[in-house]
Amino acid sequence: MQKARINLASAEIDKLNQICNYIKDIAEKTGVSISGPVPLPTKKLKLTTRKSPDGEGKASWERYEMRIHKRLIDIGVDERALRLVMRVPIPEGVQIEIEMLK
Repeated sequence: MQKARINLASAEIDKLNQICNYIKDIAEKTGVSISGPVPLPTKKLKLTTRKSPDGEGKASWERYEMRIHKRLIDIGVDERALRLVMRVPIPEGVQIEIEMLK
């Protein structure tokens, strides 16, 4: 049986979990097999800058961090299920990639 692999990535974990729940509900309603969502390692993007713009004064630093959360879902290929997955409302800031596997 063929499968579709869905890769999800976002900096906001609430939106990511919401989409995962939508996809799980679709799989339950259509009766297709689903494995996941598998949490992949979180990528941490770090940026450190000096607070003082001119280099004078105390050497104090500001640290910023952005976390990219990822999920992986494998869903059985069913035309109706895939059509419903394609219609899931994707919030801004969430990247989704659907790949067909053998």
